[in-house]
Amino acid sequence: MIMELQKIDDYKWQIPKSGMMRVPGIIFSSEAMLKSSDTQEAFKQVVNVASLPGIVKASFAMPDMHWGYGFPIGGVAAFDWNDGIISPGGVGYDINCGVRLAGTRLTRADIQPKLDTLINALYQNIPCGVGSTGSIRLSASDVKQVLQHGSRWALKQGLAENRDLEHTEDNGCLSDADPDEISERALERGRKQLGTLGSGNHFLEIGIVDTIYQPDIARAFGLFEGQVTVMLHSGSRGLGYQVCDDYLALMMKNISRFGFDLPDRQLACAPLQSNEGNRYLRAMSCAANYAWANRQILMHQTREVILKAMGISPRDLDLRLIYDVCHNIAKKENHVVDGQKHTLCVHRKGATRSFPAGHPGLSAVFQQTGQPVIVPGDMGTASYVLAGTQKAMQETFGSTCHGAGRVLSRAAAQKAGRGRSIHRELEDRGILVRWTGKSTLAEEMPEAYKDVSEVVNVVHGAGISLKVAKLKPLAVVKG
Repeated sequence: MIMELQKIDDYKWQIPKSGMMRVPGIIFSSEAMLKSSDTQEAFKQVVNVASLPGIVKASFAMPDMHWGYGFPIGGVAAFDWNDGIISPGGVGYDINCGVRLAGTRLTRADIQPKLDTLINALYQNIPCGVGSTGSIRLSASDVKQVLQHGSRWALKQGLAENRDLEHTEDNGCLSDADPDEISERALERGRKQLGTLGSGNHFLEIGIVDTIYQPDIARAFGLFEGQVTVMLHSGSRGLGYQVCDDYLALMMKNISRFGFDLPDRQLACAPLQSNEGNRYLRAMSCAANYAWANRQILMHQTREVILKAMGISPRDLDLRLIYDVCHNIAKKENHVVDGQKHTLCVHRKGATRSFPAGHPGLSAVFQQTGQPVIVPGDMGTASYVLAGTQKAMQETFGSTCHGAGRVLSRAAAQKAGRGRSIHRELEDRGILVRWTGKSTLAEEMPEAYKDVSEVVNVVHGAGISLKVAKLKPLAVVKG
């Protein structure tokens, strides 16, 4: 089935409403990126999402879109709070997978002589890889406190500052979290994994600010050209995976009772106002809070490792959180649709919130600039910092892209990497890399991803986020 796309402008395309679709599909992309090998599969998922009950306006896909579980990764969809649904597939298995960016007082000249020592120290001291466990051991009661309070739990443990919470989406805590909705299996998986990076595309990156596009906004964010930065990409680990698995099973079991005619069982969902829908929301919020606490602790650990490896004082380093964003989440939000204010449940799967200056959902720190949007690329090219815009509120429920987006499956990337020394290729570009797992580097090679600069140029050109700064990697720890 080849999808018919209608060009709206240079950055936006439409799949017209047909068949079971309740709304059209809207794709943000350049014409060249539409030719990627898996776009047709992702388009089918955009169409399938457009058939779900209570969907409002359109089923959206960002330029980093690719095939996912049920929803495309890079998908955004909003559902009426009273008549719509919530779907675990619209959030993803790694609930609140997200990115945290911190700035320092250091420049490249400060760090380059000790870069090899530093990346080795980070690799040795930041737990990463499949099933990795951290130094923090929690009782069942402790885990429930983390699930309920998120970054605030880390603050109480002396692992965060108030400033960190102000620079974290939702201050690092969703208030409707209810640990009683979490299975014993999920709790057990969460006991040993707090403060761990994980595997796959999760990473810790030491980078440098390469280019500033918006000097005033960059200055307000705390960015300057030549600055050394720290970026963390991780999520809710095995706990979040288990929450997704548990509630997918529950919703699949009740599909016939809900009376939904779904084009794909992976779109298993429940009415937002049902017992199952409410339970999932509360459980999802727990996993989101766990992820925020996890990234907060990872940043604290990273600071300690850098100080020791570099032999410098906290004042000399001055590691400050710029922002922490979610990628996989569903949230209750108010939006204007066709001139009317609506309360919606906005699913962002592999998509980032992009709220503008003046939005009440932002802390006072960002009222003049809009929300920082952090878009990591692959480990061999670049990453970007953007800012949220009013146009995003008007067009995409305040959403934008989340990364580069895969063009090769993990299996295809492994095949393409046979016989190559990926880490040597990266070193030739001046990028040091450390990793776990035999296939990690091949699966995560730069060619496995879209050109992040092209992805960012689409969302910038479409006006749903604004380019502020470009970062380049110096050293990367891959899970």
